[in-house]
Formats: sequence, C-alpha cells, structure tokens
Amino acid sequence: MRRSMPLIVSAMAILLMGGGFVQLSAQPAAKKPFTFEDMMSLKRIGGPVVSPDGKWVLFAAVDVDLKENKKTSHLWVVPVAGGVARQLPPTLAGESGGRWSPDGKSYLYVSAADGGSQVWVSGFDTASGMPSGAPKKITSISTEADGAIWSPDGKNIVFTSEVFPGCMDDACNKFSDQGRNNSKVKAMLFEHLLFRHWNHYTSGKRSHLFVVPAEGGVAKDLTPGDHDVPPFSLGGQDLYAISPDGKEVAFTSNWDEVGATSTDNDIFVVPITGGEPKKLSTSPGSDSTPLYSPDGKWLAWRMQKRAGYESDRFRLVVYDRKTSEIHNLTEDFDQWVETIAWSPDSKTIYFTSENKGEAPIYRVNVDSYPPTNDKAYVSPKSTPSTAWYSVAEITRGVNDELSVTPDGKTLVFTRLSVQAPNEVYKMDLADKKAEELSHLNDTVLAKVAMQPVESFWFAGAGGTKVQGFLVKPPRFNKDEKYPVKFLIHGGPQGQWGDEWSYRWNAELFAADGYVVIMINPRGSTGYGQAFVDGVNKDWGGKPYVDLMNGLDYAEKTYPFINKDRECGLGASYGGYMINWILGHNNRFKCLVSHDGMFNTESAYGTTEELWFPEWEFGDTPWANREGYRKWSPHLFAAQFKTPTLVVHGQLDYRLDVAEGFQVFTSLQRLKIPSKMLYFPDEGHWVLKPQNSELWYKTVNGWVDSYLKK
Repeated sequence: MRRSMPLIVSAMAILLMGGGFVQLSAQPAAKKPFTFEDMMSLKRIGGPVVSPDGKWVLFAAVDVDLKENKKTSHLWVVPVAGGVARQLPPTLAGESGGRWSPDGKSYLYVSAADGGSQVWVSGFDTASGMPSGAPKKITSISTEADGAIWSPDGKNIVFTSEVFPGCMDDACNKFSDQGRNNSKVKAMLFEHLLFRHWNHYTSGKRSHLFVVPAEGGVAKDLTPGDHDVPPFSLGGQDLYAISPDGKEVAFTSNWDEVGATSTDNDIFVVPITGGEPKKLSTSPGSDSTPLYSPDGKWLAWRMQKRAGYESDRFRLVVYDRKTSEIHNLTEDFDQWVETIAWSPDSKTIYFTSENKGEAPIYRVNVDSYPPTNDKAYVSPKSTPSTAWYSVAEITRGVNDELSVTPDGKTLVFTRLSVQAPNEVYKMDLADKKAEELSHLNDTVLAKVAMQPVESFWFAGAGGTKVQGFLVKPPRFNKDEKYPVKFLIHGGPQGQWGDEWSYRWNAELFAADGYVVIMINPRGSTGYGQAFVDGVNKDWGGKPYVDLMNGLDYAEKTYPFINKDRECGLGASYGGYMINWILGHNNRFKCLVSHDGMFNTESAYGTTEELWFPEWEFGDTPWANREGYRKWSPHLFAAQFKTPTLVVHGQLDYRLDVAEGFQVFTSLQRLKIPSKMLYFPDEGHWVLKPQNSELWYKTVNGWVDSYLKK
C-alpha cells in the first residue's frame, strides 16, 4: 500500500484577521514530473528470503551514486508481520546474496570488504532482528566467490567461482591468473566457438561449483572439467540447489560439444562430497533451475522441449527421486513458467508466469491429481497418464522472487508496476490480500506525478487479437494534442506491460509531455506459445503489421494523440524493427535505433549465440541465404528517409557494434539527418549510471528536436 504524501502545510493554520479567526484548509504538495535524478535515487530491491522462524525477510537493495558513477548493494531486513525495514551493518564494498542459515541464527552474504569477492557469515539475533558478533570470512579463494547457498543441514556452503579447467587446486589458479595479468602479451588463442559472450571474452575460464565447510576451510571443486556450472545466465532463479538432507547438489550445465549452437542445458546431480555427476533430464531443449521439495521426494525444474530454440515454452516438471519418473505438471498450461517455490508440505508449487502485460502468481497442487507424464520426454520407467494437473491463479500484478513462510500460510515476493520499482510484498494465502512490506522508495515516489498504464486491444495481422499499452504525460489534459513516443521492445520474445524499467522507463519518457505507446506484436510473451512462435522466420512480416495496426488504432481511438508528431524508438529486436521501418514507411518524424540488427548475414558472423539466428532465420546464411536476406533491413536502404539516431555499445557481442556502424554509415551516405551515440564501455545494455544519464539526455533531446519544434 502506497503511503500518503506529506502535506505542504500543517493540518490547520489560524490567522488573526480583523479580530476574527480564519481556518485554512490543508493543501497537498504539488507533485513534479519524474526526472532521471529521481530514478537514480530509487533503491533497486531484490532477493527476498524468509527466515526459518518465519519472522523476518532478508533482502538486498542497490543504491546508485550518480556522482561516483557506481552501484552498491546492501542487505536489509523487515518483519514479516510488518514494520520498519532496517539496513544491516553496511560495508564500503557492499553486500549481496543474503541467505539464512538453517537455524536462522546467522546469515551469509557475498562481499569484497576484504579485497576480492568472498563469502561472509554474520550472526543474527532472531528476537531483535539485529546482527550479533563480528562477521566471519568463510572463503579465501583467489578466483573469488559468488552465488553462495547454505546446505539445509547447516554443514556446508556451496558457491560459484570462475577457474581454469585444467587446474586442480587454488594454487594453480592463482599462479595462472598472475601469469596472465603480468604478461605484456594479451593475445588469446581460440579453439572453439562461444569464445566471447554478451559483453566479455571467455578467456579460457569456466564457472564451477565449490563446497566449503560452513565454519570455513579449504573449498572443493564439485564440478571439475571444461564445462560451465552453472551456464551463463541473465539473472533469475538459482541454477543449482542442495537436497534437504544436505548430501546431494543438483545443478544446470550444458555439455554439448558446440555450445554456440546448443540450448540443451541439462539437470545433473552430484554428491556434496564430490564424485561423478549423473544426468537426470531427458529433453533435447533446455532444463534449468532445479529445486528440491522440502521432503526430498521431488526435484522440480523448468523444461523446454525444442532443441535450439531459447524461446520455447518453459514447462514445470518434477522428478521422482525414488522412481526416476519425470512428470510434466503444466503441459496444458499455455504460458511460460518462470520463478518457482515449493510449499513447506511439498504438496504445492507456486510460480510466476507472464500473462497479458502482467506476471501473476499461480499454484499447482502436485499431489491433487494422478501424475501426467510427458510421453515424448520421460524416463523409461514412467507410465503415461491421461490425467492433468490443475493450475490456478492466486494473485495478479507483476510479481517475482517467491518465498514461502515455514508455516505455509504466507507468500513473500517482489512486485513492481509501471509507476513503481520492486518492493517486497507479502500475501496471506487464505485471503489472497497482498501487502507491501519494504516501503523503501515511498518518499521519492510521493513527490513525483505519474500516470498508470492503460491497456487496449486491436486487430493485428490476419485479424489476430493484439494488446497495446499507453502511458499519458503526468499533467494530462484531454483537450490537448500530445506528441508520441512509440516504443518497440526487444527479444523479440519479450513484453511490455505494467512493468518498471530503468533502461526504457515509460514514465520517464512520458514525463516531458509525451504519450507513450507500446505494442506487444507477434513474438511477445504472455499470449500463448503460438503467438510467441509467430515471429519465427517472419521478423518483418506479421510483427511489423501488428505494430503499425496498433499505432493506427491508437491514433483513431485517442483524440489527444497528434499523429503528425510521432517518433519510433527500439532496442535489440526493437532496434532491428526500427531499421526495418526505415525502409518500409515514412510515417515517423524521427527514429531511434539502439543495438539493432541491420545486416542479417554479417550479424550471423559476429554474434556468439548462433542458435538464435539459426532458429529465427532457418539454418546458416550459406544454407538458406534467402531466409536471411528476406528480412535484412540493409537491402532496403534505398528507401530510407527518416532522421535517425543510432546507439550502440562496443562491448555488445550479441549484436556487434558493426551493425550500428553500418546503419549510421548508410544514413550519412544517403544524406539523411542522423547521429550516432557510441559507448566504448557498454554492451547490449547501457548500465553505468552516468552513461545512462547521457543516453536519456541524448535520446530525449533527439526526439524533442523533431517533435517539439
């Protein structure tokens, strides 16, 4: 619940006027438009976990220092019953990844307080909610530690570290790192693909899982070899877990020979004492995020069926650890399963799933129905059944990071909206009422004026029902005409909705007098897998028609839109679509193309995750050149006319900076008004605070120069 804003005057003022008294009514403080500085002052909250006694929620909040150009994470606690959130003793280096010990009397975290990133443990007074005693450093590994989790028996801590696969101990890794750092030769010799990824070169190291005694000591490599454990992830739920008895570790890894063309992540288990891993999953698609049931009977994970397709539907499956049977719980649920959490009695799994611009929380009762086995991807012992599991929605909104109290009565999670970033919430599972717990951003948000997101539906390509969203400017007047910022999301498998973003913030785009329009065209998530698949091998086809039909509908439906003053903006796939629009219509006064694909053939040769273009365009460019050239914006450059701002980062290895250079070069040679904003120190996203400030200033300045003349 959002707290009420402070009043500009006291509740009552009494003035003496001509011998009498006059009572002045209280007036609310005038709210101001949202600014970039306001956005940077907000705390970025995540990772809530409930204490074993059910009394406390431990979570992280990132502070942004715009002047120092840095972000620092610190840990906080808030009572589950409600009350004031308190920051735990901070360090200059910050703390992240807070996890409770099984008895709740201490918590671990990751910090570089003593140099490199290591695992620390601090005592915790469960009565007062305050730390007790001095923190203790648990690891001292030269390759640093991250992603620590506590074994349920309290004896061990498992963490990740990037090591040289040929090294058998830390001394070897330390020697190898020192040799590389001291060498004046920085050349690299590559022997296989995926030698660089997103924003970094792999440098021959691999992420491995390590185990260390909870009281500290020598860490042991649980997953030696030339494989990443866990594989690269853009965030989300842990890709590894420890069994309730503390004897086994389940993890995600991809052991395919050519990682650049494979999405076949698998689930493995290994004894926590070390040994040969055993593969459990059987799907040719990705299996990830293993999570043991509290009673130890089941191991749940998310499964995709189709090989080479990173945007196949994520199903929820459970593996019976006694019979080795795999049961598919959501085959009849035509949405993606995202974050998952077990109930304490092991009978229910809660999960989030994107749905029409939201991410509601759902529930599936594992033991309520006879098991449904996936006939194509189950172990030989499984017996297929025609029964099905019941999935029920229990709350709407955009939710994530689920955690259940030990009594099973309360769900704790994060929630955001287009008007507010993440805060920690709780919900009584009996009455389904959600209540905000953390309130860390209330003070900032109470001072700014924002409009809610509004949804509309229209007929897309072929008459398919498509959803769009609209955000009005803060001081909206229905009798005025407003210019439009038309935003196109990336992915292409992504979505707009009632969501907060620091990189493409709809409220910030609207704040200086714009209507913001966002369409979820074919390829968007939250509308069933057939809708997601609708973009495959059709990048500039039906999705383009969906987008243009959505803008047409908004222009006809909302009289406050000035259709003669519109600018299109997009990043990633959205950047591709801006480049496609350049060669296919002239309806916009200006365009902004951020990290967009321009030449589909050259992009194939410079990207790293080759499974992506091979799926989206069909095989390789030399095997299916027509499939690539059909949707390549560079072949339509002769029709370019719209002034365009190009943005690209040097460290973007998903879509190489050469794609941005090609767009800008073409625009300049065609003598079309254009600029290029180049970031030598950013990848696919602009993440550094001062770079983000420059990005918003440049992008909004470019739009203003064409729509506010």
